Amino acid sequence: MTLWRIRATVDDRPGYLSVLTASLALRGVNILTVQVQPTEQGAVDDFLVDAPDTLDEAGLIAAVERGRGRDCWVARSEARGLADQPTRVLGLANRLVRDPDATGEALRTLLGADSVTWRPASTGIDRGITDAAMTLADPAGGSFALRRAAPAFTPAEYARAQALVELAATVARRAAEQVTLVLPDGVEVAVRPGCADDLSGVLELHEACSPRSRQRRYPGGAVPPQARLRRLLEPGRGLTLVATTTGADGTAESVVAMANLLGEGDEAEVALLVRDDWQRRGLGSALLRRLLRHADAAGYAALVLHVQATNDPMLRTLHRLGRPGSVERDGGLLTLTVPLALAVTSDRRGVASTPGF
Repeated sequence: MTLWRIRATVDDRPGYLSVLTASLALRGVNILTVQVQPTEQGAVDDFLVDAPDTLDEAGLIAAVERGRGRDCWVARSEARGLADQPTRVLGLANRLVRDPDATGEALRTLLGADSVTWRPASTGIDRGITDAAMTLADPAGGSFALRRAAPAFTPAEYARAQALVELAATVARRAAEQVTLVLPDGVEVAVRPGCADDLSGVLELHEACSPRSRQRRYPGGAVPPQARLRRLLEPGRGLTLVATTTGADGTAESVVAMANLLGEGDEAEVALLVRDDWQRRGLGSALLRRLLRHADAAGYAALVLHVQATNDPMLRTLHRLGRPGSVERDGGLLTLTVPLALAVTSDRRGVASTPGF
């Protein structure tokens, strides 16, 4: 028996696929997998089959045509073709997570393309498919041009390929956004924007913090529900940073701090949570300064922080920013407002700034 791949277009009508499969069965062809891809011309059926050694390419094409199939394409396959499409795509996605620069080779493997070319220009190019050609937008800039002599590309293949390209761009963007901080004691910490995938790590961070540390971050000191943590990781406006470390023995990274910048109107609220054993090491100050730069660049007018009057570590961290601001007290809670762009402009012009805290 020999493995073959068959692709043919069949009218999208009840019973037509069964006619094609019956025609193949009459010639001893065993269908191992089948994928149906809708197109404007009909349903494109992609088969992986096991056929008798006596049946050649011409015989398979004849069997397809007798089964009301058209635009038939046939090629020998290998044992690796037995892996189903979702498994192959997940394998390629895993490869791109590890090496986003392998996008071109991943596209070639996914689609069996004859050539994959990256072009720097992303404007003025028609994206989509035209039989033997496919053009994909690269979210990182530019575009990918693919060619395959046969069979013709389908809309389903285009959608899969575009999703793979977007995954690679997301991984590359996250890697570019990650920075390594060297704390005053020489320890290195990775800092990057948070995402939904960090939920378990952030939950572990909260559970590892002492009740006192959580009390300083949240009224009541309880660990927030997962739904709220998920919203904090991916705010509608603003930015969340997570600080992670990896064990000396290469163990999985741990989230040791989280810093939130939540935009509301022209102001942004800021809050920090640092694991107890990472406090007083300069990590909170470093995270706060990064959020401050982001808020400046985003055009917010001020940062707002709600801090307990007894939270001396946070108050010292704010003092080290060197940004004068105002303080309002409500019982044991302080509301600190740090002007951003407007305050910087006023100071440069010699205008007196707001009283500091």
